[in-house]
Amino acid sequence: MKTFSRITILLLLLLVVIGQAVAGSKKNTVGIISEQDKRKAEYIFLQAQAYKVQDSIAAYFDLIKYAYQLDSTNTAINYYYGYLLLLKDNSTDDEKKRGLELMRKHVEAHPEDYYEATYFSDACMSLAQGDKNVGLATVERLAELNPTKTEVQMRLASAYVQNEKFAEALKVYDKIEEFEGKSIETTAYKVALCRQLGDTIGAIRQMRSLYDEAPSNVSNNLVMSELFGAFGMSDSALFYLDKAQRLDPDNGNVYFAKAQYYDVIGDSVNYDKEIYNALVSPDLDVETKLDVLTQYTSTQLMRNDSTDRVNNLFKVLVAQYPHEPKVHDLFSMYYSTMKDYKHAAEELGYVLDVDPTNAEAWQKLMVVNIMGDNYADAIKAAQKALEYNPENIDLYRYIAPAYYQMKEYDKAIATYDKAMSLVDKSKNAELYSDLIGGKGDVMVELGDSAAGFALYEEALKIFPGNTGIMNNYAYFLSLSDKDLDKAESMAARAVNANPTNSTFIDTYAWVFFKKKDYQMALFYIRSAMTNADEPSADIIEHYGDILFMTGDEEEAVKQWERALELNPTNEVLMRKVENKTYYEK
Repeated sequence: MKTFSRITILLLLLLVVIGQAVAGSKKNTVGIISEQDKRKAEYIFLQAQAYKVQDSIAAYFDLIKYAYQLDSTNTAINYYYGYLLLLKDNSTDDEKKRGLELMRKHVEAHPEDYYEATYFSDACMSLAQGDKNVGLATVERLAELNPTKTEVQMRLASAYVQNEKFAEALKVYDKIEEFEGKSIETTAYKVALCRQLGDTIGAIRQMRSLYDEAPSNVSNNLVMSELFGAFGMSDSALFYLDKAQRLDPDNGNVYFAKAQYYDVIGDSVNYDKEIYNALVSPDLDVETKLDVLTQYTSTQLMRNDSTDRVNNLFKVLVAQYPHEPKVHDLFSMYYSTMKDYKHAAEELGYVLDVDPTNAEAWQKLMVVNIMGDNYADAIKAAQKALEYNPENIDLYRYIAPAYYQMKEYDKAIATYDKAMSLVDKSKNAELYSDLIGGKGDVMVELGDSAAGFALYEEALKIFPGNTGIMNNYAYFLSLSDKDLDKAESMAARAVNANPTNSTFIDTYAWVFFKKKDYQMALFYIRSAMTNADEPSADIIEHYGDILFMTGDEEEAVKQWERALELNPTNEVLMRKVENKTYYEK
């Protein structure tokens, strides 16, 4: 039996009363609305506002609509009915146009209604069905009525900019300065407008007028430097930076600004020096210093520059904040980027010393240990994490694969079963599907392909869009030379959903290889090689296998040799390299 909420029942009762009242009232056949209907419409309009406060939007809309049907001459009712037509789900273009017209009637009749006018002007300026000129005219009227209200004048300036009337916007900012005084924010807007108008001299004059009011203000000097730098006037930019530093020799923001200046002109020595000064400055808080170091580190990594300088700067920050988790966390991320997983794990250890309940840090520790092939420590971290976070299902997702990699398959299966017992598959189908699929991987590895494939089928039934399961299922089908058409279909779906995933593309290539469609296999394996940041031994070996079958035996051996360097204990690879021929695994 369907149940109704209290609000729904009240709404239904109210609509019945309204219907009865409307039916009982005398309608004027020539379209004149009676005073009785006008009063009813106002009453319903007020009731609608109560539902709006309660977030009962459907009820709010229905009541506003009834009020409009009773009295279409009430501009306030017109406005909100039109406003709701704009907000309505799947609102058509015609409904939006009608909504804007209904809102316009009220705004033209009552230009003093501040909020209604601003919402209407915003809609006109932002909606495709709106008219920017109408929106601008609305804001202009509002500004005339509120000549000293900064918010309105700023809105008018913004409207002029949207309509590409930059000179008019500039005049509005001049007016704002008359009653607000000069500020960096307003001056920045004026400078931007001057630059938009191609008026370099005007932009500098605007900045100088602010600067002249407080030439000893450090911020003003920094902004002047930034402006001259933007215009390519590096000598003038440095002049104001040096002056800011003389005014406040320990200001960390000045050091950082100078670092950016030196970076732009390509002076790496002074760039490093000023970054160091910024990091040791007592003026900058730890959050800002982390931002500085993050930006610096990203720049150095992109340039493949020396890591020694980055390491030293991290150590400087750690020395200042030995017990700050965010510093150690960032250092760990840097080590991970450099593939130094041992030190990444050490830094996360410091984070967890401060807060052992930090589930995210435990997960990161598990990940860096797994990436470093240190599966035993990954499991230890997971077990410790569960002591503090026993209900965190995500932790099990790391433990089970670690057991799998260590070939402790019974423990992997037990872990997957435990995790599945904690998950409500009706609420988290994707996670449950992942767990079943993971168990399927273990069963296939144990040699029970039938059980593994059955688990894959179950996982895809629960969550049909699980591309990770599709990929694994397709790959193992291809290895067993079973149902290669099905394998191709699933691999294709996985690649279409993840077109840059090198692992998925490799699977697709391998399915074609097993189907003896070597040209398609070659096309996709090259794509896998291109999309991989650093191709794995498996991908490189597959590349060699496919090259061999397409007749390029010399290049195939080279790729097998590359793969063997990454996986020196692989006996099949050894045979391929030694005998210069392809062997089945």
